[in-house]
Amino acid sequence: MIICLLCAAVTAPLKGITAKMIRRAMVSDVPKIADLIASFASSGQMLFRSHAELYETIRDFFVYTLQPDDVVVGVCAVEIVWADLAEIKSLAVNPSFSGRGIGRQLVQFAVDDALAMKIQRVFVLTYKQQFFQHLGFSVVDKSQLPLKVWGDCLKCPKNKSCDEIAMVRTLLPAPAVSEPMPDALADRLYEVPTPLVKINIVGRSSG
Repeated sequence: MIICLLCAAVTAPLKGITAKMIRRAMVSDVPKIADLIASFASSGQMLFRSHAELYETIRDFFVYTLQPDDVVVGVCAVEIVWADLAEIKSLAVNPSFSGRGIGRQLVQFAVDDALAMKIQRVFVLTYKQQFFQHLGFSVVDKSQLPLKVWGDCLKCPKNKSCDEIAMVRTLLPAPAVSEPMPDALADRLYEVPTPLVKINIVGRSSG
């Protein structure tokens, strides 16, 4: 049985803390999310996210908070890439709370959310191979991921020499929608229907 964790209290023990919760992020969380991510991005452990990008994609993010003051100490995002694929990204936990299972709970929360949307597979690009193996992910060759997933890499200083590990976890035996992903070029083309417009010229004399 799959238990959806959305907006539910997390019950795993956290030493020294009596109440905690994983919830969907709100716009008011953006400054704290940005600070958490920047603390790891500055050392090359993940990709930097600007405030503008975070506001635009805030619906993809979850936060781990300590109650009753709703203090954000962890963050994670799940982004749908295609009908059968989503990426778990921007996983960051305040170092003062590391080793307490917060990262694991955030990843499982993201996995549950992807599963609730009938996403067949989730993937990560990471330096923490052992951590994600314990969560059911397997290493794959980067070439197995479609070109569409590499959009963020254009902003990464390591894009010419990426040393992250690609890992995938299969959630469903088959995709909910069987639709091939377009190649990188076709994905940039948009078929916008142009309606026929009948123009009536008012006040024009005839003859």
